[in-house]
Amino acid sequence: MSEGKPVTRRSMLMYIGIAMNAVVGLAVAVPVVGYLLGPIKRKGAYHRWITLGPISNFPAGQTRLAEFVNPFKTPQDGETANTPCWVRHIGGGKFQVFAINCAHLNCPVRWFPQSELFMCPCHGGVYYADGSRASGPPPRGLFEYKYKVIDNELHIDAGQMPTLANEAKLVNITPCGGGDTPCQG
Repeated sequence: MSEGKPVTRRSMLMYIGIAMNAVVGLAVAVPVVGYLLGPIKRKGAYHRWITLGPISNFPAGQTRLAEFVNPFKTPQDGETANTPCWVRHIGGGKFQVFAINCAHLNCPVRWFPQSELFMCPCHGGVYYADGSRASGPPPRGLFEYKYKVIDNELHIDAGQMPTLANEAKLVNITPCGGGDTPCQG
């Protein structure tokens, strides 16, 4: 029989303390490591081209509401994974795809074909048909998604919402005739 050191109350409490600290350290380290390694795992994941459907769904000269499913949806997302956007078919195979959110406080804008304006119901922001700011509190025009046409289907780069923080294309208008009023066209 080998004789070892007897286990004292002090050494037992020390081992229990070390084990508890290890468990807490592991519980803190796992999410931190996941956060730090997340971009490596998802490199390029935000660049997903998603179809909005055949281009025949978007007649030339009209603006239509389209919807796509967020490519990063989780089961908890439910209906919120369906993301709407406005598609304007300019003609000649050219489109503009706008994020539905107002540039002021992200309220959803609505298209009014009678006046050919996008209007925000929250604070009265108004945008021209080309997405440029017409009036109200928004500081800029609507954000646009990048698009491409593949096999007569309209695809958008919908991995992340276009904002100033990423490569969004801003639609701006300039005053014409040296005045302060915007000109369209």
